[in-house]
Amino acid sequence: MPPDVEAVAEQVFTALADPTRRAILAALAAGGPATATDLAGRLPVTRQAIAKHLVLLAGAGLVTAEPGERRRVRYRLHSAPMQVAQQFLAALARDWDSPLEALKDHLDRSARAPGAAQLHKTGEHHD
Repeated sequence: MPPDVEAVAEQVFTALADPTRRAILAALAAGGPATATDLAGRLPVTRQAIAKHLVLLAGAGLVTAEPGERRRVRYRLHSAPMQVAQQFLAALARDWDSPLEALKDHLDRSARAPGAAQLHKTGEHHD
């Protein structure tokens, strides 16, 4: 996996670790672009706290700042980093699926082996 993918995924996971940042992203997803003041009106968080969280979200690439009227900055969701993080998770799942499938196959074969049913019933182990 390329190191830049891992770095982007790490930033996304760090950003998503905080419930307030997740709430900000959810508010932007539901209501569209918004200012920090708009978001503070929708969430039980101060405008200053929202602004700090938006800086981290922008650093992770999850939101982009757009100049608005009267020097107000509006924030818009940006999905590309989330897609990179999803690809990172999908690659991890593929890496896990193969060994887990091999273990399942081994256990299934062991359970079907002669004497396995008797061993299961009595709890005895034969070396």
